[in-house]
Amino acid sequence: MEMIYGVKDRPKTGRLILFALQQLLAILAATIAVPMIVDNGMQTSAALFGAGVGTIVYLLFTKFKSPVFLGSSFAFIGSMLAAFGGAATASLGYLGIILGAIFAGLVYVLIAVIVKFVGTKWIDKLMPAVVIGPTVAIIGLSLSGNAVKDLVSSGFYGYAQNLGNGYIMDTTAWLCLICGLVTLGVTVACSVYGKKMMKMIPFIIGILAGYALAAIFTAFSYIEGAEAMRIINFETFGTLGQASAWYPDFTFLTAFNAHGGGYGNANIGAYIGTVAVAYIPVAFVVFAEHLADHKNISSIIEQDLLKDPGLHRTLLGDGVGSMVGAFFGGCPNTTYGESVGCVAISRNASVITIFVTACMAILAAFLAPFTLFLASIPKCVMGGVCIALYGFIAVSGLKMIQKVDLNENRNLFTVCIILIAGVGGMVLSIGKVTLTAVACALILGIVTNLLVNLGDKKADNAEIAQPEAQAETPDTVAQPEAQAEQEAAATKDGE
Repeated sequence: MEMIYGVKDRPKTGRLILFALQQLLAILAATIAVPMIVDNGMQTSAALFGAGVGTIVYLLFTKFKSPVFLGSSFAFIGSMLAAFGGAATASLGYLGIILGAIFAGLVYVLIAVIVKFVGTKWIDKLMPAVVIGPTVAIIGLSLSGNAVKDLVSSGFYGYAQNLGNGYIMDTTAWLCLICGLVTLGVTVACSVYGKKMMKMIPFIIGILAGYALAAIFTAFSYIEGAEAMRIINFETFGTLGQASAWYPDFTFLTAFNAHGGGYGNANIGAYIGTVAVAYIPVAFVVFAEHLADHKNISSIIEQDLLKDPGLHRTLLGDGVGSMVGAFFGGCPNTTYGESVGCVAISRNASVITIFVTACMAILAAFLAPFTLFLASIPKCVMGGVCIALYGFIAVSGLKMIQKVDLNENRNLFTVCIILIAGVGGMVLSIGKVTLTAVACALILGIVTNLLVNLGDKKADNAEIAQPEAQAETPDTVAQPEAQAEQEAAATKDGE
């Protein structure tokens, strides 16, 4: 895919701010959802601040060569709940949350050291395209249910109840569906038919269109008897007068507050062991997602990030970034598929855009009107955007296996097992540790691929390249490289 802005390019200031805002909107819902799910007094603004700081740490470690944003990781939700619960007679509260993030970050540091001295060939053998491709697809497909559910929910008054055979729609759910589909339609129209700038910020335009329609419905809801039309909770802006709305309650401040932890002196060792067991195995799982996301973004920008800046640097950035992010916001960070999808659809791989997005996240934590506006965006509007984002992640994964010979049963079985385990939602809980559908699918895929290739001396057996003519798709024929370069040049000239 030809990028309009490459990794080292810097859009002009006005465009740069818009692109960064689009990235922020793309990662917002997931980033603030984690502290809301965990609860225990965690603040969304602190998590947003932690994501911004963690991303800057990542960019520093990767020498500003990798256009990836780090946000709150859903994989660690169970671990965080375990840390808050503690052992029978001991709990370090928020201090335990920070300790757990350190455990997880150290796993990344350890793997980074191994990669630095041993190289990445063992990873390529363990997780070739026949394994990574369908796993990336599962990352998008496993999130599809969330996008569809949000599409018919305001997250405020109304929602559609899913009984397994379909959604039971009330009036609010129908209006939410309309807002979500308008958001999706405008996003697609801008991306496909838009000119120049409009084509590069389809998410911002789509979200604003959906929000405007939701605001109109909500305005009518204040008429007596029309309460079901209320989609946006404008009452959240009533907290502007409260001092607490203007600054985040950082995790480390609460952790070292005498009243914040409820610390006990008994069984501290057992508690630390519980935290370690809750965080460390999950870190190995998230490592696999880290690898998949970086291979995905590498294929999109056509630069192998595992070689330059190197997998050891991306791992160090992610690991240390998670520690720093949790120190401020409580949530360990991870690479975001939404961010990768945003890069792909907008065709803007500029790292400076990611840096400005991180700065925006940090500033937004102290800017109550902006934070409250973001929080007021209804779920149905974000659901409309996420259908496109998650779908693009899934398609990116499927593109990775285009050069894999699926006529070979060994490759066919590997791909099939990963897809079915992932789409089927194979989630396993082992004590306090939960293996997500993506993790289970990946593990099964790795084991299957190793078993079906026992005794095979061909290193590239799982990846058999197709003839160059067959690799071309109708899209690449219709839009040759020269045309893409002309479009990129015209866009820059239009600035």
